[in-house]
Amino acid sequence: MRFQTAIRHVALVSSLVLLGSLAGCSKPADKPAAGTPTSSMSAPAQSGSKLGDLSEFRSIAADVSALVEKNDLPDAKTRIKDLESSWDSAEAGIKPRAAADWHVLDKAIDRALDALRASSPKQADCKAAMDDLLKAFDTMKGPRQ
Repeated sequence: MRFQTAIRHVALVSSLVLLGSLAGCSKPADKPAAGTPTSSMSAPAQSGSKLGDLSEFRSIAADVSALVEKNDLPDAKTRIKDLESSWDSAEAGIKPRAAADWHVLDKAIDRALDALRASSPKQADCKAAMDDLLKAFDTMKGPRQ
C-alpha cells in the first residue's frame, strides 16, 4: 500500500512539474507540435487554479469528508494523512505558482488535521473543518486570468 501511495505521489509531482513548465511558457507565438492534443494541455489551465490541477487533493478531502459524515473519525484521520503527505510532497512544485493561494489551502488542511487529530475529536468540529477545506479547494477552481 505504501509503495502504491509513493508511486501516486511521484506521478502527481511529475504531472505538476510538467504542468508548471507548460504554464511557464508565455510566448504567444508558440504553437503546439503537430499531433499534440491541445484540449488536454489547456484543460488544467482552464479549470482555474493558478496552482494547477488540485483534483487529486480535493478528491482525498472529499473522501475524508464522507468518512466524517459517517462519524468514522478513526478512518478519516487515517485518510487525511494521505492528503497531508501528497500536499507536502507537491509543495515545492505548486507553492511558487501562487503562494497566497497555496497558504489558504495549507491553513485549511492544517485546521482539518488538527480537528481530526484532537485527543477527543468531535464530529461537529471535524465536519466544520472539512467543509471549510472543501470550500477552499472550490474557491481555487474559479476563472483565474
